[in-house]
Amino acid sequence: MPVNRLKEGFKEKVAVLMSASPGNLGGLRGLTHVRSILGNIRVLVLPDQEAIGNAYQAFDENGNLKDEAQQTSILQLGSKLATVTAKLNLSV
Repeated sequence: MPVNRLKEGFKEKVAVLMSASPGNLGGLRGLTHVRSILGNIRVLVLPDQEAIGNAYQAFDENGNLKDEAQQTSILQLGSKLATVTAKLNLSV
């Protein structure tokens, strides 16, 4: 299958980046590469992102973030994604 046809599935998509890892940076360095890859296949990647460090301690037994500020940030990212997508009249 030609590369251009493979990219068609990503056409007119919008994304927000988040990561979590056991390290202090929470996968932050990897987000740069993911942003580049998505941009190259014409995905609109919002500039804001979130990386949760020390993920093994960041979540409670139900999978919720313990840190309220991080939880708020994640919710805001989701809200921004929904708002931009709605304004562009696209699907996620």
